[in-house]
Amino acid sequence: MADLMRFKYWFFGLSLLVILPGLFSLARWGLRPSIDFTGGTVVEKNAAGQITRSETVGPVIGKETTANAIYSVGLASLAIILYIAYAFRGIPKPYSSWKFGVAAVVALLHDVLVVVGVFSLLGHFAGVQVDALFVTALLTVIGFSVHDTIVVFDRIRENLRKLSGPFSQIVNQSLLETLARSLSTSLTVLLTLLALLLFGGETIRYFVLALFIGVFSGTYSSIFNAAPLLVIWEEKKKSS
Repeated sequence: MADLMRFKYWFFGLSLLVILPGLFSLARWGLRPSIDFTGGTVVEKNAAGQITRSETVGPVIGKETTANAIYSVGLASLAIILYIAYAFRGIPKPYSSWKFGVAAVVALLHDVLVVVGVFSLLGHFAGVQVDALFVTALLTVIGFSVHDTIVVFDRIRENLRKLSGPFSQIVNQSLLETLARSLSTSLTVLLTLLALLLFGGETIRYFVLALFIGVFSGTYSSIFNAAPLLVIWEEKKKSS
């Protein structure tokens, strides 16, 4: 049986390699906001000089959109911790359901940072702007990430009840049992998003790109970040 937990620190190292360039870009250049966040007017014309689209957003609405985006992600994270802590309250002692909730939120924050970091880099080097659809994509990614993580955590909970042995071994077996399901589900979603990315048109291109990156990252984090974090947490607890 493959021992994925042997490489848990490598998994976190790979995550850092992906996230750090995005964090640097965010600190240096930030995101390139659209008028949804800044307010203003966008006018599009065709080759003949005819106006094809005109959109105006007031500065007050732009600020409200920014605040609502931050609140949405924050409230979603808090709600997820509370929900998982409640849903996993029957987990065998001495393990804590709160740790499962925190680990799930760490995984989803990983996915949010990956998506936001990539779009910060795209904003600086390719002029890609983030709009209200980008916030929708982030919230969708959060939902997907949590769903995938809960599947893994639920199997860990089941195996803790019926198996004996070291916690890391039980987590490893749970990951192997859910690996095929997680990968097949994510691959189906990614192929659909890839088709939309290639043939869906300019209007939704970056919305779909954000979803594609987020789903890919969410699959990775639910398998290689969330569960290993529980193992590290338990190891630190025993050594202290």
